Parts: sequence; C-alpha cells; structure tokens
Amino acid sequence: MLKDKVALITGAGQGIGQGIALALAKRGVRIAAAGRTVSKCEHTCQLIAERFGTDAIALACDVAQAPDLERTVAATVERFGGIHILVNNAVSTSPGPLLAQQHEQVMNAFLVGPIATLRLMQLCHPYLSRQGGSIINLASTAAKRWDMSNYGVYAAEKEAIRALTRAAASEWGPANIRANCILPHASSPALKKWMERHPEEAAAFVEGIPLKRIGDCETDIGEFVAMLCGPESSYISGQSIAVDGGQAYMG
Repeated sequence: MLKDKVALITGAGQGIGQGIALALAKRGVRIAAAGRTVSKCEHTCQLIAERFGTDAIALACDVAQAPDLERTVAATVERFGGIHILVNNAVSTSPGPLLAQQHEQVMNAFLVGPIATLRLMQLCHPYLSRQGGSIINLASTAAKRWDMSNYGVYAAEKEAIRALTRAAASEWGPANIRANCILPHASSPALKKWMERHPEEAAAFVEGIPLKRIGDCETDIGEFVAMLCGPESSYISGQSIAVDGGQAYMG
C-alpha cells in the first residue's frame, strides 16, 4: 500500500512531474512538490487538496544549486518525517548540433540532469533505506533515435541518468531500495512547444508511435509510476522502461 508514504518530486509544478504527483496523491501518498517556480508547485498542491484531500507541500528548489537540494530534503523530512519515494523529474538541456554547443549550456544540462539526480539520490538514501524505498528517474529514448542529429547533449545526459539508476539499484538493493528509469513520451509543456515549432517533424514523430498518440502526463505516465512504486512492482529494479506507446526498441 502507498497510503501515507512520502514522495519528493522535482519539477512538480507542471507536466510529467505534476502528473506523477497527482497519480501518487490519488493513492494517499503525501507529496513534496519541488520546483524553481514555487507558485506552480503551489498550484499542484492545490489540485491535490481539491481532488484527493492528501497532504502536500510546495518547495522552491533549483536543482542546479546544491544548497537548494539539501534544504528541500530537510524541509520534506521536517514536514513528513521521512521520504519513501524520490522522483527526479526536473530537466534542462542544450538542443542543437554538436558544433554549436556552448560549454556553459552543456555544463548546466548535466548539472540539472545527472549531477542533480545523483545528489538527490545521495541525500535521500538515509531515509529511503529505513523501510525500503523507490527511486524513479526520468530518462529519454533520444539515444535510441534512428537519427540523433541535434539531440546529442540531451541523449548523453539522459544516458548518464540511466547508468546512475542502474548503479543505485545494484548498490542499494540490499537496503531494499529500488531504482528504475522511465523514458516517457508525454504532452508536457516542453513537448507541446517543440511540436508547435516543428509541425512536420512532430507529425512524423506521432506517426512513428504504434499507438498513434502522445501520452497524458497523469493518466498514462503518472499512473504507471504509481504502479512502479507500489507493492505489485516490488521485484522490479534497475530497469529502463519506455513509456512511449511502443515507439522505442530498448534491446
């Protein structure tokens, strides 16, 4: 049962992070919704209160800043007494061809991506290990694209997250900590903007999904994450799972 568990979710103010927060709150999970724009996280908490009556707290957090991560974990534990689920969802990237990449943009992409993911996993480890816990990291199928042009940095940071997830599952399994990656296609604000800017490529993208649609942040992605955190998935760890309507071949 997930009722009364505590989930810390980054990037919870919109999109996939919000969808995951809602799906977990539906099951009685208490939510720490963290993000750079605290008003968006407060809106997520308001939705949770209105729909499910579950306890939730909004926390301002720039995952690129180590002190913010420490404060966020401390505030979550102070409010709820522990952490059972960690969802590393916040993302930044540097799209474009390799020759156009600027050092500062690339460094920020990795700082917000795999480095912040590792830092939060380390900070949450003492709490996740108390009674067993679940880590859900967000990766991407970008590295599985037939043509990776303009996606090199994004794919690289996401592949690094996959490697960290596998290592956490291997090293922390004896403490009953499970770690998994999801690689979703979802109607997030970022994807919607990309589809508006690149309508022809977007049409081809959707056509390449066997189910012929983009996933919903809550009902498709959030519900799957809730299942992955639940007791019915207690033997699943170290996996990278494409939640993408059947598009990617992960072999």
